[in-house]
Amino acid sequence: QVQLVESGGGLVQAGGSLRLSCAASGRTFSRCNMGWFRQAPGKEREFVAAIARTGSSTYYDDSVKGRFTISRDNAKNTVYLQMNSLKPEDTAVYYCGADAGSYMKRTLNYDYWGQGTQVTVSS
Repeated sequence: QVQLVESGGGLVQAGGSLRLSCAASGRTFSRCNMGWFRQAPGKEREFVAAIARTGSSTYYDDSVKGRFTISRDNAKNTVYLQMNSLKPEDTAVYYCGADAGSYMKRTLNYDYWGQGTQVTVSS
């Protein structure tokens, strides 16, 4: 069992930055590929970024590439999402996911999910 808790969301103006954290409990964290997803009102949950078990590989949706950076610190059982140059269309509830599979993935079938944290970008 892996439990995930997101934090760091809030209200920020367009062009600003925000850093999300996802703290994990459970000794399997280092064996999990991790991902960030988001869901805006009236829309389906969508992929944002993923990172491999060791942190050596990352993958981003085109909508955030160059602006967002995913990272992890396995010693702290934490994955991060650094969000720069934020846009109003980034407004959503952001979810952290953990997956015990062999590869990073951008589909929704992750093994574990956090409760989400709200990010609101004003214009």
